[in-house]
Amino acid sequence: MKSDIHSAAEVLFNARQSGVSVGKISEQFGVTSLSDAYAVAALNNQKRAAEGARIVGKKVGLTSRSVQQQLGVDQPDFGVLFDDMEYLDGDEVPCRRLLQPKIEGEVAFVVGRDLSQKKPSYAEFLASLAYALPALEIVDSAITNWQITLADTVADNASCGLYVLGHQPVAIGQLALAELGLQLDVNGQTMSVGSGAACLRHPLRAAYWLACQMAELGEGLKAGEIILSGALGPMVNIRAGDLIQARIGSLGSVSCKMV
Repeated sequence: MKSDIHSAAEVLFNARQSGVSVGKISEQFGVTSLSDAYAVAALNNQKRAAEGARIVGKKVGLTSRSVQQQLGVDQPDFGVLFDDMEYLDGDEVPCRRLLQPKIEGEVAFVVGRDLSQKKPSYAEFLASLAYALPALEIVDSAITNWQITLADTVADNASCGLYVLGHQPVAIGQLALAELGLQLDVNGQTMSVGSGAACLRHPLRAAYWLACQMAELGEGLKAGEIILSGALGPMVNIRAGDLIQARIGSLGSVSCKMV
């Protein structure tokens, strides 16, 4: 089957708008290659931007082996973050904006200066980062029951939903990021544990992978952009009424309430 990129994009966009999930677009529209899947995501991101949404960062997905196993995939992906996806520590987050939400504890990085469109060395990449923040990513799929292939999640903007940032930035050099422990509690009960090493062995490696991917696409990264570097432990299902708190070692904690 020849891939129908435009139809796949329209179906996914309408699913997000209506709040009604759809079947695998990889099967419906033959979108099975990563290049076609990213093309689907790009069409919908362009549509969102045309409607006034502003790109403020990127997310790396599928960095945790446990999450890869949960979803049956074997490599990372990336998606685009828009300004209206962002919440701050302690905020109420509306479930009506989501279809099938799950939550992850993550390390967020803030880009301090532009990275050029050429592939950076690791040192150049490190020099571009300003600081780190504790973060929650609320992932969400437009594909019914999260029955996704890698192409499905990539086409769905890497299953982006919303995200929550902690208040206090921390200098990256002060953190042993691979050693950070995650404890993610929902309504006072620990539901997910993990560590920085679960994120492609080190959260900075995940973020560097993203920087290299962006360079290959000729886009680079811009000062002020957020990088969500990926889950430190398994995803957890959430619903309205849940109070969520993640403690991420010396990086600090971040919380939200689903309403």
